[in-house]
Amino acid sequence: MTYKIDILNPKAGKLLKDLAEMNLISITEMSSSDPFLKVVNRIRKKSSLKPPSLEEITKEVEAVRTKRYAKSKA
Repeated sequence: MTYKIDILNPKAGKLLKDLAEMNLISITEMSSSDPFLKVVNRIRKKSSLKPPSLEEITKEVEAVRTKRYAKSKA
């Protein structure tokens, strides 16, 4: 079983370390980085290579609006 524990009191940390020394539990520190933030940062990094121009964004928005308007008319 795996549990995530937030230690609120330093005494609890000492107890956990004692249990680990007695080979009753195993403590593995997890990285503090959030997997979601890793994905967001990767996407931002890729998009920073060649961000779309204002004209490209406007063209895309107009195309989507036209498509939606055509669907609502039908």
